[in-house]
Amino acid sequence: KQQDKITALLCRLSREDELVGDSESIQTQKKMLYQYAKDNHFSNIVYYVDDGYSGTTFDRPEFQRLKNDIEKGKVGV
Repeated sequence: KQQDKITALLCRLSREDELVGDSESIQTQKKMLYQYAKDNHFSNIVYYVDDGYSGTTFDRPEFQRLKNDIEKGKVGV
């Protein structure tokens, strides 16, 4: 069922990004993504957080977990 599927929210912060400040933090990303999901009536939220990994590679633990969940049909949004 579509209603049983999750809303996947992916956050990432590389070591270099940590120098930018709080606005780029994982916590801020989570808040912004949560608000977007809520505003658009998306439910069953699951966060995938790759903290300290570069976006130049897909070899990140949580990105791989998200990819696997998509392939298994667990993700709706």
